[in-house]
Amino acid sequence: MTQVLKIGIVGAGFVAKFHARAMLQVRGVEIAGITSRTATSAEALARFVRANSLGEARVYRSAGEMAAQVDAVAIFSPNDTRLAIVEEIVEAVKKGAALKGVICEKPLGRNLAEARRMVDLVKGAGLKTAYFENQIFMKPIKVQLAQLAPQQLSMGPLVLTRSAEEHGGPHEGWFWDPTRQGGGVLSDMGCHSIAVGWYVLTPLGKSPTFLQPVSINAECALLKWGLPRWRKALLDKYGVDYSKTPAEDFTTGMITFRNPESGQIVKAQFTDSWMFEKQGLRLFMDGMGPGYAFEVNTLSSSLQVFIGDAAAEAVADAEQALEKSTATRGLLAVQHNEPDLYGYTDEIEDARKAFLAGKDAFLSWDYGLEITKLVMAGYLSSEERRSIDLTDPAVQKKLETYIPLIQQGKGKEVLHLL
Repeated sequence: MTQVLKIGIVGAGFVAKFHARAMLQVRGVEIAGITSRTATSAEALARFVRANSLGEARVYRSAGEMAAQVDAVAIFSPNDTRLAIVEEIVEAVKKGAALKGVICEKPLGRNLAEARRMVDLVKGAGLKTAYFENQIFMKPIKVQLAQLAPQQLSMGPLVLTRSAEEHGGPHEGWFWDPTRQGGGVLSDMGCHSIAVGWYVLTPLGKSPTFLQPVSINAECALLKWGLPRWRKALLDKYGVDYSKTPAEDFTTGMITFRNPESGQIVKAQFTDSWMFEKQGLRLFMDGMGPGYAFEVNTLSSSLQVFIGDAAAEAVADAEQALEKSTATRGLLAVQHNEPDLYGYTDEIEDARKAFLAGKDAFLSWDYGLEITKLVMAGYLSSEERRSIDLTDPAVQKKLETYIPLIQQGKGKEVLHLL
């Protein structure tokens, strides 16, 4: 019989619902509880869970109260709430809550100090952890690694990767607010692209942090959502004023890594934006090795549909076809199982197995801490307009307390506005 992990979810917004859809495809998990600052959202998610026989989904008043009734807590709430939630969970453990583990959706923290405090808290409580970075678990990534394993062994590992995540902008107002979210698109999606680039460059059989970061050179810009027309649209829809506290909607950069065994240098390029004007969410990754290569593009779908103008009024929710879809007519790419394609199902299964075995997941919060460090170094590089030496002890020390100007609400000092 499959052993069941009863999960309590903190947060009931877009990502919580997406994970719930993914859990429908994973044996041995139940959503036993939900807590959210928005009661109506918690009840709506609970109804979805119960309607799909995914668990009891009892709605709790707090994470601390819920922690005593579940096996694991998954933190899917806004970034600015997470440290306080971890403090609640740890306090519940001290009072006797027998948790098997704690999950945190990316990013681990808005800055390195916040992320490190979260790691210290869970370690002090003896909790196992899972850092949810879904793109590392994408089946296309896993399959290309397996398919190209003989080439890696005979010719050597990949030497260059390019990763991108792009769409037209987040669903909720707090994502757009740099003080709550931690920045703009570099904090929101750059963490994905940095992680998957680092991962696919890693030689077979080595840990996800085997390659040593050497340097990062990054740039942040406000290109679309800084224009007056789009600033007004953002203010009218979400109440976020980019004329006062802007965040970047575009970022790109290059990270250099060193193999500590061979001394070989490899590079990972990342590009992320909230101003992608094509079908909807696009994940793109490719890699080059000596004599071989791979490419992933999630807009290359095995299913396409066409909706003409005459039929467009009858269209269903566009996001049934593709997350953050930007159109309801024309030739549309359709992904019939986005949670599985994007790696959500496999990361949940990994956490289930790990927690039930009394272990950390494949990606622990220590790994999430290292990703936070690289994201912060990217902001520092953009602010100072120079390459950041990640081997410099002085830089490492500075990153421990560094808070990007954009995250402080001072984005006007480093971003261009008309």
